[in-house]
Order: sequence, then C-alpha cells, then structure tokens
Amino acid sequence: MDIAKNAALVVIDVQQGFEEVEHWGVRNNPEADDNIAALIDAWQATGRPVVFTRHDSTKPDSPLRPGYEGNGFKAYVQRRREKGAPGPELVVVKEVNSAFYGTPDLRAWLTAAGIRQLVVAGIQTNMCVETTARMAGNLGYEVFFAFDATYTFGQEGPWGWELSAAELARATAVSLHGGGFATVVATDELVKAAASG
Repeated sequence: MDIAKNAALVVIDVQQGFEEVEHWGVRNNPEADDNIAALIDAWQATGRPVVFTRHDSTKPDSPLRPGYEGNGFKAYVQRRREKGAPGPELVVVKEVNSAFYGTPDLRAWLTAAGIRQLVVAGIQTNMCVETTARMAGNLGYEVFFAFDATYTFGQEGPWGWELSAAELARATAVSLHGGGFATVVATDELVKAAASG
C-alpha cells in the first residue's frame, strides 16, 4: 500500500464520553485506543497532516454534549495534540455523523492542501467513522479505513433485532470494502507504509 506524503489521518470523535459504559453498553475491540495512538504517532513522526473531529451532541443527556467533561478528547489524544506536531493539524467540530459537515469545512481544507488520500479511524465504527469514510469515497478521495483503530457498541434495531458491537463492526467493514467506498486495512499495515513512504 502506498501512503502519500500528504495523506491525512482523520481521527473521529475520540472523546471521554465514550468511556461511560452505562450509557453506551459493551464495546468491541479493546485494542482500538492503542491503535489510534499508534496511527497518530506515525503521522506526526512523518509530518503528515492529522485531522481531529469532536462531536458536539445536541442531545441534552449525551455524554458528548458541549460543556460536559465527556465532550473533551481522551487524554492520550489530547497529549498528542499538545506536543506540537511538525505536520499540519485541524480540529473539526460537528453535530452530525459526517466530518464533512462540520466547522471548519474539512473538504475546503483538504482541497487547499492538495490532499486526495485519507486514513479514517476513531469512534464509532458504524456511525461517524463509517459515515465519514462513505462520504469521502463518494467525494472521490482514496480512503483507507483503519478497522482495528475503531470501535463501537451493540445496538437494537427494528423488530427487536439486535447486533453485537463485533457484528456491527464486521458489517461496516464488509459494506465499505465490498461497496468500494474504502479499502479496509489494519493499523500495522498503515504504520509500516507511512514509515516507508
């Protein structure tokens, strides 16, 4: 896999509020945070751009609502943001699933920088991360979906149907990869490619 010198890592909603198990339920992929950290480290070490999104939920009881401590980035992300990475950095604040509908305008920033390749990681696999990857694919970007650098939670749908976090994550990977929206890959592949590219 070839990772462009200006490929942007888009880190979706890695916020403290997702630690509130009583609100979200059981998550999958306990290694996700370590993998997200490894990707940020690899991108910062090579001077590539990193985009961080923050979800400002409009729901009054959401752990991600503005003004509540859960709205802030997880500590390991905040530490990496504060160290002053050599590459470009952007924080996008949004109220919906897609990072392309936030402030500032992600697409305009990518266009101004001549960026055509994205790596997407973060929380939740089948929600904001998937939506951002799908939209990026539709907009013509080459998208790598860092599957093991994402996690989600089980959900109930219509007619009492329930899917576990692992089942939802697998469905996302199949839909994105099989549908041509993104290439689903592992963190170690991306880290190696970034180091050699």
